Amino acid sequence: MGNCNVIDKKEEFQEAMQSIRNYEILDILGKGGFGKVFKVKRKKNNQLYAMKILSKAKIIEKKSITSVLNEMSLLKQLHHPFIVNMHSAFQDRENLYLVLDLLSGGDLRYHLCKNKRFSEEESQFFAACIIISLEYLHQHGIIHRDLKPENLVFDEQGYLRLTDMGIARVWRPENSSDTSGTPGYMAPEVMCKQNHGIAVDFFALGVIIYECMLGKRPYVGKSRQEIRDQILSKQIQIKRSQLPVAWSIEAGDFINQLIQRKPENRLGSNNPSDVKKHPWFSSFDWESLLKKKYDPPYYPKKFKGYEGITEDTIDDKNEKNFVLLRNKTLCEQFNEYCYNPEACIKK
Repeated sequence: MGNCNVIDKKEEFQEAMQSIRNYEILDILGKGGFGKVFKVKRKKNNQLYAMKILSKAKIIEKKSITSVLNEMSLLKQLHHPFIVNMHSAFQDRENLYLVLDLLSGGDLRYHLCKNKRFSEEESQFFAACIIISLEYLHQHGIIHRDLKPENLVFDEQGYLRLTDMGIARVWRPENSSDTSGTPGYMAPEVMCKQNHGIAVDFFALGVIIYECMLGKRPYVGKSRQEIRDQILSKQIQIKRSQLPVAWSIEAGDFINQLIQRKPENRLGSNNPSDVKKHPWFSSFDWESLLKKKYDPPYYPKKFKGYEGITEDTIDDKNEKNFVLLRNKTLCEQFNEYCYNPEACIKK
């Protein structure tokens, strides 16, 4: 007979070390610049998660090591019901693995493309969810800096949660060199390479709710330069005549105050609590929302993701990747990519 204790210890050691072998991959949920996101099941307890599998070679090639490490470092410090939380992080020779809350509702971009516009009640609820998540980050001194519909994901109840901390930063006075972001949602002060604060997130919030109301962004263009030129040439504001039927003046004013080009004129710039105190939210039940006792006005149908999992879906191997991974100095920068609340043991 075999020694069961030896088998148990081997399984415990494997769990402690963390490995892709500890998970069963069920579906592919999405694709990104560095890899893919999968729905996975942890074999130990059958718990479902989302798992980002990121190619080290692609991260090195795109010179994004700092961004990827920054995301994990920030997520270690954060846990909140309105953000997508990290459960563990580990690596092997070729990939980084980030295990996150599984949200089954799809992102806001997917639902915007499907619905084109939303009602005032739905948009107000989306805004409130975003405000709650931003409030948490800002209280921790963190600016998200890439707030957009793609980074807002619905859970199965219909609550929106914020994800992707890749270019989020702990605020510092001299940050004019932090110019990453997504054109169309990027605040003018970032595009113009100026020092900036939490008001950049409020600008993006205004753009998102504008989009929910009118089905388009206030500033559009084929390039970052075109969008920048538009922003610098004219302050866009929603006129009463542009308000959709059944939308309130307060909703239009909320958006207008957020998409102000000058940060000092923007709602929330001087006092973040002003955003929640705006007349549009005068009768909104913030406490029920935070406790998730609110009845969401929009229920997302379950997002099925992509069908078909193959070895090629998970692994993207080529000779160029192997050449990049032979660079020991670069690969050593990933050494700290490890997080296990149970017992983090570095490989």
